[in-house]
Amino acid sequence: MPCYNCGARQTDPVRGASPWKRGVRDETQVLICPDCQGMHDLDLDTCGTCGSSTLICRLGEIECRACGAVRMARAEAFSPPAAPDFSAEVEAALNRVLGRA
Repeated sequence: MPCYNCGARQTDPVRGASPWKRGVRDETQVLICPDCQGMHDLDLDTCGTCGSSTLICRLGEIECRACGAVRMARAEAFSPPAAPDFSAEVEAALNRVLGRA
């Protein structure tokens, strides 16, 4: 996953902790590269309890790493978009190929 702000890609990590940080933006987890971490206009979501931006998103929950507050993410934030319904077109194509009336 690239840095959500600048698009930089992670390289193979060296030993130790990763210099990349996690954050939440629009209730979706994002990665922030070391170069972008010092920026003050990252527009990350913040905790409603303590105001911290050290949030993580997992399994439909958003947790604040600063105060431990947990809340449910909006359902549409982690639901895949609906697939288009092509069933009528597929049926018509099969009827043409198979010679059905």
